[in-house]
Amino acid sequence: MTSELVVDVQSKEITIAVLEDKKLVELQQEDQNESFSVGNIYMGKVKKLMPALNAAFVNVGHKKDAFLHYLDLGVEFNSILQFQKLVEDKKKIPQLQKMKLQPDIDKDGLISDVLKVGQEILVQIAKEPISTKGPRLTAEISFAGRFMVLIPFINRVSVSQKIKSREERARLRQLIQSIKPKNYGVIIRTNAEGKRVADLDAELKILVKRWEDCIGKIQKAKAPSLIYEETGRTVALLRDIFNPSFEQIHVNDSDVSKQIAEYVNLIAPDRKNIVKEYKGALPILDNFGVTKQVKSLFGKTVTFKNGAYLIIEHTEALHVIDVNSGNRNKSKLGQEESAYEVNVAAAEEIARQLRLRDMGGIIVIDFIDMNKGEHRNMLLSKMQELMSTDRAKHNILPLSKFGIMQITRQRVRPEMEIATSEVCPTCFGKGKIKSSFLFTDTLEGKIDYLVNNLKVKKFSLHIHPYVAAYVQQGFFSLKGKWKKKYNANLKIIPNQKLGFLQYEFYDRDGNEIDLKEEIEMK
Repeated sequence: MTSELVVDVQSKEITIAVLEDKKLVELQQEDQNESFSVGNIYMGKVKKLMPALNAAFVNVGHKKDAFLHYLDLGVEFNSILQFQKLVEDKKKIPQLQKMKLQPDIDKDGLISDVLKVGQEILVQIAKEPISTKGPRLTAEISFAGRFMVLIPFINRVSVSQKIKSREERARLRQLIQSIKPKNYGVIIRTNAEGKRVADLDAELKILVKRWEDCIGKIQKAKAPSLIYEETGRTVALLRDIFNPSFEQIHVNDSDVSKQIAEYVNLIAPDRKNIVKEYKGALPILDNFGVTKQVKSLFGKTVTFKNGAYLIIEHTEALHVIDVNSGNRNKSKLGQEESAYEVNVAAAEEIARQLRLRDMGGIIVIDFIDMNKGEHRNMLLSKMQELMSTDRAKHNILPLSKFGIMQITRQRVRPEMEIATSEVCPTCFGKGKIKSSFLFTDTLEGKIDYLVNNLKVKKFSLHIHPYVAAYVQQGFFSLKGKWKKKYNANLKIIPNQKLGFLQYEFYDRDGNEIDLKEEIEMK
């Protein structure tokens, strides 16, 4: 299996697509001004204690106060409070290695025993704001790297359970114990398996430096304020999924391309040449077939094999997926074998959809009924195998006697939702439009206005691929006619995101020129 990463950087948002054997398996979209991302560290102020929930609401600057449960304080919370007192002395910077750690907090304690309203505390975003809820917090500060997670204020070293070899687990634990500074804890990630001491030591020093850089900010901080901002989503995603199967990383922005290249050079110097800056005329997501796959994969109905399809419904409480065989030909197989075959194919698509849409919480799947217990067990094993590469924590229950499978999947970010239906760009949903034959006249009018009124001579016109083909067809094409008539440097760009009668103009620097207007139809 080969993997590619496609990064589309726009003025308002960044889109990151992961392709495995050219199939879209993961999609992330992040606003350029996105804040309160998982991993960010804040100096927050306790706004309200909730004894009934054994939790507190903390102001970190979000419009909704963030939620902090007692169990998320971390056993080392007393040491963090002690450290905050030490940094109040602004004449010197305390060193964690020389600090005496405090006793662990009581696991069965009360929030009111350790916090009070108005108190300033150091917290980290554990779950982004979702729907009407504010961020979910943890007071157990950590810094994630490719091979390990660094946790200040504890002395433990633990190893990922996915590393099965006893010898390797012992080697890694002993190695990290010998190189880590005092009063730092480390969780060794699966990617560390088989790595040399030099690689692990280099990353450990980087993570320790991140914490030390935070100390100066903590001394000057006044709640609520940002102390540490997690690495950009592009690099953070790359950190978690990077593996030797990556063949190419395509980026359409020079700055982000350099940022990714520097990170790849840091973690895998021999692979630094896989980062490529995309300079093609077509939108990058169209060029790599991402836009077309998004249009077909994010709707309510998803077709997956020989006419079989899924119906995916989302509610506030859970997600429901119904498996249907459609008009599939069953003549060669009996009903039982046919149901099993459809269910296995559906499981493959469902595992992909869970990652793609980042669906979390409770997922209920209604598979086609199967009578044989052997088939039900094989389907469960298949689903477990398919989801073994899913980085989100999940739990899969066996099929019930009604053919229902229940899955719980960790959710730390809002679910990905993309509208695949298009509103008519001419009537804006009113049901009446001008004749489509006049569309090219509209485009020519806009070009005339651009050249003669706005004095723009070099620009590109983004239109639907079918319209682009019509405009550029023949030796005496409309495009050629417009370029000659208006003496303009015009470039036609087919754009799959646009509807049939939609258009967008961009200047020579790639900035959109807003010439669209809504015409009231009567």
